Amino acid sequence: MTTPKKNNPDELLIGLVSVSDRASAGVYEDQGIPALRDWFGAALTSPWRMETRLIPDERALIEKALIELVDEAGCDLVLTTGGTGPARRDVTPEATLAVGTREMPGFGEQMRQISLKFVPTAILSRQVAVIRETADHAALIMNLPGQPNSIKETLEGLKDADGRQLVPGIFAAVPYCIDLIGGPYIETNEAVCKAFRPKSAIRQK
Repeated sequence: MTTPKKNNPDELLIGLVSVSDRASAGVYEDQGIPALRDWFGAALTSPWRMETRLIPDERALIEKALIELVDEAGCDLVLTTGGTGPARRDVTPEATLAVGTREMPGFGEQMRQISLKFVPTAILSRQVAVIRETADHAALIMNLPGQPNSIKETLEGLKDADGRQLVPGIFAAVPYCIDLIGGPYIETNEAVCKAFRPKSAIRQK
């Protein structure tokens, strides 16, 4: 069931889609959506709410969920977890590219750069990001890893022991991207993730 489109234009509506055959069948508890919920609860200081989906690794179902979240629910940002490896059942990138109107390759490139700091198998990940545009709305859709630690590292980037940024996380660029496609103005807790915008795009408080 899809929630009606939001009434508050200043509220960020986030769609969270966990793609897993076993979690969707109840074999084990999904970890991706709870990890994302917790991260956004700590990272965002502006209004937001979320719509969630837990679905198996079926391309048609993934495409359907992404389209519903953007076109019907009116999500500004949609994040998927899972299904981005080289296994035959990993079809999240294909589904994402199929529903996008513009590809945003920099997000996938940076995710792999971050993950390569930890494991050489990061080169096997196929995460992509796209913009999906309709006549009156646009949303950013991004594939994330499936593991909670990897999700956090990908969004926040890498910091040293004193909290200084070593490698930027992908979320630093998301608020300005949402600005550019007509979404709400996102503000963050800088201790978790500092949003980057050109000076001309920063709103004065």
